[in-house]
This record gives sequence, structure tokens and C-alpha cells, in this order.
Amino acid sequence: MTAAPPPVDLAAFGLAVGHASDVVGGTGCTVVRGIDGPFRAAAAVVGRATGSRELAVLAPEHLVERVDALLLTGGSAYGLDAAAGVMRWMEERGRGFDVGAGVVPIVPAAVVFDLAPCGRFDARPTPAMAYDACERAASLVTEQGSVGAGTGTTVGKLLGAGGAMKGGFGAALLGAGDDACAALAVVNAFGDVRDAAGAVLAGARGPDGAFVDAARVLAAGASASARFADVSAPPMTNTTLCVVATRRALDRVALQQLARAAVAGLQRRVTPCGTTFDGDIVFAIGPAAAEAAPATAAEVLGLETRAAAALELALELAVRFAVGRDGIPGLAG
Repeated sequence: MTAAPPPVDLAAFGLAVGHASDVVGGTGCTVVRGIDGPFRAAAAVVGRATGSRELAVLAPEHLVERVDALLLTGGSAYGLDAAAGVMRWMEERGRGFDVGAGVVPIVPAAVVFDLAPCGRFDARPTPAMAYDACERAASLVTEQGSVGAGTGTTVGKLLGAGGAMKGGFGAALLGAGDDACAALAVVNAFGDVRDAAGAVLAGARGPDGAFVDAARVLAAGASASARFADVSAPPMTNTTLCVVATRRALDRVALQQLARAAVAGLQRRVTPCGTTFDGDIVFAIGPAAAEAAPATAAEVLGLETRAAAALELALELAVRFAVGRDGIPGLAG
């Protein structure tokens, strides 16, 4: 296993990423903000159990065309309060939607449910933590695994908490120049996480410690599933939050399609994903240029393919560099 995660440089994307982690409480938050100003963004909602704030501003028809930051946070719905810290950081610097008398920072946020699995139920990210994450945000992403919004995340919950493994935060970059795509992922999935060959990397484990392959068990039907666990009403404690970024100045319709196309990477690496009990969301972000130049069909297809591939790698790295409850780095439970 690689000794340290490869650094991901987002300077050319105009982006900075900052984390705040409560290791004892088992939660945290991650802020994605522009280095010098806002950016365009869109989203594809994949799961039904989402927890979010200001998601409507990402619709192509919304009045506000740019956002100042994205907040990915633990704490379930409680964690949405942390967005106030991002807004305060932005307001202090005059960054936000100009309303004449001042600015209103636009900060869409989405949450994962990490209440108690790896820490305390009453531990939630705070506005102070989110402010600190903004302050410490840098374009060079060097931390992955159990950090920020990935601090208390878990994956592979078919058999409940006892058979689950540690999730985390991952980052990846593919391509060069204007064709480059970057991806970030906070993995807190009900399903298993797979490698490029399709083998389970982290997921539900049986009493013998072997992977049970949740997708295979569930596809086999209720009688097979019953041999492993009662999945008739699994807890709504699962969500994978993803961000793909491009250097191309796309309009919001194109960005929304980029987010939808990147879902393919999520589907290949997390099985099952986007279930009734997951709150999966894929965000797509790009430069806030005054005019978005049209892209050719070949450019669009290439961009969509690279975004999905970058997301696949970010999902894998999130679990490869996670630290489990036993303190052992890597794929620990």
C-alpha cells in the first residue's frame, strides 16, 4: 500500500480545500472554496436520503449564477449549521452575492450521517470548525482518509456496524491543461467500495472477516439477504458526497450534465450506490468566467469520461487511506 496519498494540486482550477476534524467525536467538515472568488456549480442528486442546504441555487435556472464555497460536513442535519462559519469567513472578506448594503455568501452544503458510529452522537461540526477550515484551505490537497468530513465515515453496512469498515475523504486529478479533471469524495456508503478490477476494497464483512459482497447478496433476493442481515429497513445513515471540477468555463447546464455523467464513476466503485437509504450527491464546479465558451462534442465526451474516472480514483483513495477504530492505517475496521 502507498505510504502517503499523492498530493492533488488544485491551483490551476482556482480552488482551495480545507478540513476541520474532531477525531475524538468522530466527525468533521471539508470546505471547497475559490482561491480568489466564486465559481459556477451544479449538482446531480443520486440518493433519496439527502441532507442539504441551498441546493436549489445550483439549478441552471436559478437567479444566482455563482457560489462562493461548498461545505461537505458530518453531523447529519445538525452539521448544516456549520455553513454559518463559511458565510462569516466570506462576509469578512466581502465575498458573496452583492445586495447593495452588503454581500450574502452563497454556500451550498451537504451532509453525511456520522452520528456515533466512530465517535459520539452529540459531536457535530460547528461554525467555528467550518471557519477554521476556510482559513486553512489550500490549493495543494495533501490529507486523505480519516480527515475533514471523512473523519467518522463508514462503508459496507449490510451487516450493521459490527461488519462495517472505515470510509474517508479522497482526492484525485487526471489529465493536463484545460482537459484536466479533479475529484473529491466523502465516502459514507451503505454499499461496498471496489477497486478498478471490481474487487471489494472495503465493505461489509462476515463473522470470518471475509467480504460478503453486498450487491451480490441483495441481488440474490430476500431469502439470501435474510441469511446475512435484516435489510428490510436499514438505517438511513449513508451518503457519498462527490465533487468533480473542470478548468473549462462551462455554463450551468453543461456543468449539471457533467455531474450526471460523473455518477457513472460512483456506480462503478460503490455497490450498491444511490439506494433509497443513501443521500448521494455529485457536485460539478468550474470557473465563473463571464462567458462560457461552447465545447465540441469530442471535448464534452472526453471531459465527462475523465471526470468519472477521476471520481473513481478519489473514491478508492478515500478508503485506502482511512484509519480504523483500531488505529491501523489503511483498510482497517
